[in-house]
Amino acid sequence: MDPDLIPSLARARKAHHLTQAELAERAGLSRMTVQRLEGGSLDPRLSTLQEMARVLGLELVAVPRHLRAAVQDFIQSGGAPLGQPGGLDASSSAEGNPGTV
Repeated sequence: MDPDLIPSLARARKAHHLTQAELAERAGLSRMTVQRLEGGSLDPRLSTLQEMARVLGLELVAVPRHLRAAVQDFIQSGGAPLGQPGGLDASSSAEGNPGTV
């Protein structure tokens, strides 16, 4: 598991101004589960992480390890392939289908 995943979920929870108890309730978990997960004393199930991510408006995506850096660069660039600008200035091939990830 990516060591940044749990801290990323905790940051997202805080950015949504949710307490651990509120996230737990919305995700169908106990507050203690969220507390232990964020504290590093729980090895979570994938389904637990997926449900927390869903509540926070996130999607967990499996990326092959050898492509991780390239995918992170692509995301941080705003989806700009091969040095092209992202966003409104992106070519139609960079815009993709809005329904896919």
